[in-house]
Amino acid sequence: MKNLQENLRALGENCAALIISPENRRYFTSFPSSDGYLIANADRAVFITDGRYIEAAKKGARNCEVVLQNRIFPQIAEILGDMKCGHLFVESSRMTIGFYNSLKGAAKHIAIHTDTYLDGVIQSLRSVKTEKELENIRAAQKITDDAFKHICSFIKEGVTEREIGLELDFYMLSHGGDALSFETIAVSGENTSLPHGVPSERRVGNGDFITMDFGTVVDGYHSDMTRTVALGFATDEMKKVYNIVKTAQEKCINELCEGLTGIQGDALARDVIEKSGFGKYFTHSTGHGVGIEIHEFPNLNRANDIPLKSGQIVTIEPGIYIPGKFGVRIEDMVCITKDGCTDLTGSEKELIIL
Repeated sequence: MKNLQENLRALGENCAALIISPENRRYFTSFPSSDGYLIANADRAVFITDGRYIEAAKKGARNCEVVLQNRIFPQIAEILGDMKCGHLFVESSRMTIGFYNSLKGAAKHIAIHTDTYLDGVIQSLRSVKTEKELENIRAAQKITDDAFKHICSFIKEGVTEREIGLELDFYMLSHGGDALSFETIAVSGENTSLPHGVPSERRVGNGDFITMDFGTVVDGYHSDMTRTVALGFATDEMKKVYNIVKTAQEKCINELCEGLTGIQGDALARDVIEKSGFGKYFTHSTGHGVGIEIHEFPNLNRANDIPLKSGQIVTIEPGIYIPGKFGVRIEDMVCITKDGCTDLTGSEKELIIL
């Protein structure tokens, strides 16, 4: 909260921010809820929430006053008036037109700034993790790594993709995970050519690749990893493609560091795959930020020209997907440092044949 308030103080004494998204409310107050409105200026922060959360919020919300919600738009306008707010900055990427119109109608004498200023401030603050945030992400990743060890002993010929996915989910949730990071991907055989394939009733067989993309949440922070294994045996072509993806991923991990842009980070992995002749089969970006949300800033892609900073966490997940045949993806999470990056994922990356 302090960093947000410092940014508002630099704008002027009569400036405030309104935060309505659950993720950003949680980031600044440490309190998870599906409902709430956070108003902050340089010297004060007020969290408004309804009767479902008011008791818990008064105990658990940090860095703010907690008040019970009534008629929300007049209430927001009243608090802004108490703050002597003349300029209100809002999350333009999170606010609906309907909400904006109602807010504008209630706060008639306040200039509402719908540019990207507040989004940019919050994005910058959230992207660099504190030690506590990093601790939560490490804890989530430890559960995810353990789940991978478990699933390797579970997979056998005849189990379905859906059974593999459910087993991963159950393991993570029964070993300390608060929630799933996203809907688990567990696909096999020709289905591995689908980067975001949905687990089906297909039964795995010898000679199949099995790709699993999964993660869990600890205290609001996500993990994310992907591993591709083979069952019974792997053909020479499968081994070749797997090793190209592994080489691309390892090159990116070894060379990614503070100061490189997202474009340059993406190229570290993409160039390896393109030079191997499989460039057209790498159909997504190399990675994305992870934190309170499973996909957040910064991105390792061909559009992000912003330099990376120490303390940011990104995935490195190159892949090759050959339609109708098979696909391979290997994904780790890393923390950017001045001299390189620290791999937070502990699972084996040599091709495992179960």
